[in-house]
Amino acid sequence: MTKESSRTLTPAKFSKFFFMRLLSKTKWLQVGVYLAILAICCYAAYVGSTRMGYNWQWYNVPKYFFVVTADGIKVGSLIWGIGATAVICFYAFLLALATGTMIAMLRLSDLIVGRAIALCTLEFIRNIPLLVLLYLFYFVLGPVFGWERFSAAVLCLGIFHGALVSEIIRAGINSVPLGQWEAAKSIGMSQLQAYRYIIVPQAFRFMLPPLTGEAIQLVKSSAIASVIGVAELTTLGRNIISETYMSFEIWLAVAAIYFSITFTLSMSVNSLERRLKRNS
Repeated sequence: MTKESSRTLTPAKFSKFFFMRLLSKTKWLQVGVYLAILAICCYAAYVGSTRMGYNWQWYNVPKYFFVVTADGIKVGSLIWGIGATAVICFYAFLLALATGTMIAMLRLSDLIVGRAIALCTLEFIRNIPLLVLLYLFYFVLGPVFGWERFSAAVLCLGIFHGALVSEIIRAGINSVPLGQWEAAKSIGMSQLQAYRYIIVPQAFRFMLPPLTGEAIQLVKSSAIASVIGVAELTTLGRNIISETYMSFEIWLAVAAIYFSITFTLSMSVNSLERRLKRNS
């Protein structure tokens, strides 16, 4: 092959070059898609409000985040709502991990009774709508056990998502080759040691992406706690609207806050996943 022919741009070389450039810009394309969707939503809201004769009051929104006074910075209602939502999601996700791990271990055990109990619990929780389950926890079980609104919301979200997390954990453990178990037994490891040192570290890489998706879904599901009056982001946003009638501004602000939380969580875990791949 001559030097001149090697420089010839064939259709195959052009396609390879084009797709390599496209893949290198995938992250920026994703950000562009998100911004385009956000712009479309804002434009649709603007057109709808114009037809309704809506009076925009964006200048009143910042005070619900923070207000600068002579005594310093005063935190607004939406910031308190973000904090309450973060606390609910934190405790609920810890409970979901604990519940999911217990159910997954029972399903993977050799105990017939344990597998039956885990399967019945899993099917019962997965086949009940989250809203109905929340009413069950607050209005039925709450008076029996003395649960308040916050406790009922955390328990409901934790157990509901724990059933889904259990399938993620079980699938991650089953994805580890059988030879790893045999290697652990051959060097005299107990089952607990095999889980701790061999199985779980390998399964974690498979479990991380779906667990991230479940955590994001939990953040979005936490808004349902507003139906029983838990003072989280959605509830406080609704209270502001009832006082000011700024429906468009507040709901768009609340939507932007949820988007920022879930997008930041997704990007952070993606970075962690890439780091784990490099170290493995």
